[in-house]
Amino acid sequence: MRRGSWLRELWRLSTGRFGVIVVTAIALVAAVSLLWTPFDPQHVDIAARWQGPGWPHLLGTDGSGRDILSLVMGGARTTVFVAVGSAVIAAVFGIALAALGALTARWMRESIAVLVDILIAFPVLLIALMIAAIFGRSLWVVIWAVGIGFSVNIARVTRPELRRVLHSDFVLAARASGLTGSQNLYRHLLPNVAPVFIVQLSWGMAVAVLAEAGLSYLGVGASVTEPSWGLLLAELQQFLTVHPLSVLWPGLAITITVLGLNLLGDALREATDPTLSHRGDDAGMPQRAVIA
Repeated sequence: MRRGSWLRELWRLSTGRFGVIVVTAIALVAAVSLLWTPFDPQHVDIAARWQGPGWPHLLGTDGSGRDILSLVMGGARTTVFVAVGSAVIAAVFGIALAALGALTARWMRESIAVLVDILIAFPVLLIALMIAAIFGRSLWVVIWAVGIGFSVNIARVTRPELRRVLHSDFVLAARASGLTGSQNLYRHLLPNVAPVFIVQLSWGMAVAVLAEAGLSYLGVGASVTEPSWGLLLAELQQFLTVHPLSVLWPGLAITITVLGLNLLGDALREATDPTLSHRGDDAGMPQRAVIA
């Protein structure tokens, strides 16, 4: 499917529109937070502690008098940083594993397949937790742990697609015309598996958001000097019974972001998969795959 075609189909799907709007909004908030927040996220004002939503603290303040809106905006910046960084690492290692598992000699392909099957048994969050526990709390540890962990999922899904395209008529014709393996990879193989790859990346970014929030909540993710939704949620949860509204904002931010990324991934899969029907009357509803 051509790029313009699947982009139009993506926007026609209600899940696609929701995912695009959420992801764009989070990215814009993160970009704005680099230049401006209502208050310094780490500014402590004991006189303003536990204020409810109002002016000038639109979402209220926490037990240290920090502005919750500024903390949420700063957390969006951290979230985008982790999600994008994890996606880049997962893309590089995932494509490398998939290419080795699809284009090399038989013994190498079988070895890669066994390695991927073993690693896929370990949840990404568990891998991230173990690595973070060893190397200490740092966003870079979270990014590398999630990126490497999710690269296995990308390799597992992408490798069969590469093998399928590799044996297609146009690739065989290109090989017969003298194209080398690397030229075939960049001109024919990767562009044809790009839709599957992009879908996996969107889901991987959702996993990264959850992993960062979860690890920060447990105290092994972002440091106390870095704004993080998970860290903010852990701090405010202690006062849930006294100030329940304050916990709502970081929890809502995590939920909406992960939901938006997951729905975007589902919509991308539906918009780019030729085996799924796309009728105008049911454009907003998931369609059942056609099984030959």
